[in-house]
Amino acid sequence: MARAADCGPDRGARVMLEISLRHRLSGFTLDLALSAPSGVTALFGPSGAGKTTVVNAVAGLLRPEQGRIAVGGEVLLDTGANICLPPHKRRIGYVFQDARLFPHLSVRANLLYGRRFAPVSRDGAEFDRVVAMLGLEALLERRPAALSGGEKSRVALGRALLCAPRMLLMDEPLAALDAARKEEILPYFERLRDEVQLPILYVSHAPAEVARLATSVALIEAGHLRGFGPAREVLSDPGLAPSLGMREAGAVISGQVAGQEADGLARIETAGGPVLLPYPTGQPGQALRLRIHAGDVTLARGRPEGLSALNILPARITQIRPAEAPSVYVQLALGPERLLARLTTRSVAALGLTEGMECHAIIKAMSVASEDVLGR
Repeated sequence: MARAADCGPDRGARVMLEISLRHRLSGFTLDLALSAPSGVTALFGPSGAGKTTVVNAVAGLLRPEQGRIAVGGEVLLDTGANICLPPHKRRIGYVFQDARLFPHLSVRANLLYGRRFAPVSRDGAEFDRVVAMLGLEALLERRPAALSGGEKSRVALGRALLCAPRMLLMDEPLAALDAARKEEILPYFERLRDEVQLPILYVSHAPAEVARLATSVALIEAGHLRGFGPAREVLSDPGLAPSLGMREAGAVISGQVAGQEADGLARIETAGGPVLLPYPTGQPGQALRLRIHAGDVTLARGRPEGLSALNILPARITQIRPAEAPSVYVQLALGPERLLARLTTRSVAALGLTEGMECHAIIKAMSVASEDVLGR
């Protein structure tokens, strides 16, 4: 099996999901292996890369030519040992693009249907916990036809959770939703990631979703892993940035709300220094993440003066990688965090930028959109 050099979980994290697959598809052979911790592992890449094939193999809907899949140490598939549990014995919750709710049943009945597949009887407290976590209290007596797309997705997720799965599979669950509905449901997905100790395999080709939700990222192209590791490392890797797309390449950095300035700007403390944003971002002390697009970062060798840009952060150049001509991706260290800048080759040459050089990263306050201010 092909294995990317960095295919491993966060250092010190317990491996919860092991996938090793080889299977011929139309046009290429899926050949990959990864080991991931609990949390959200995003399978990210272009359409047709093999993401859904991986998910279907985990669910038991496809038997690969060769492979081994284990969740929490329990083997679901091992073609070498002739082990292949059928889907109903894998205890995996699968949330599809379309919610696939029973139209003749109420939300309550749809949720209780999921509980029928739990290996042991689930009490009412578990039902109430899932309903509260997903904000379904006011929807219980409605039928699916009376729900928005985001509400249907939350009900489908609740049904999957109530079957007491050992893991969750989510195949582009937001793909059919418009921007408003996505924004409605994303906080619930974040809460699921933070509160439910399950491995979650999340298929997406939307970088914004991946940046917001993923704990780990597996970047898949033509059936092979281009990169795998903690989300912050993969998303800020200049060698992988071209695969994310010129408009979407960037990095995610951690921050904490320090408060509101007198002129209305929000002050966020980061490892590189304070970042000012033009809208409220939460209560003081609240942890969050900022998604900074590579195209919104410019560099200066010394600290510049007389600029309208408010965010000027000292940084160190760690990598310089060529991109789509005439562009270059520059990875920057902000303490333990990583930032990514996309510059022209002419600018890099004119400034004499080299790896290891100290510089300043400049980020316009207005360039960070509200949707790029992410939950913890």
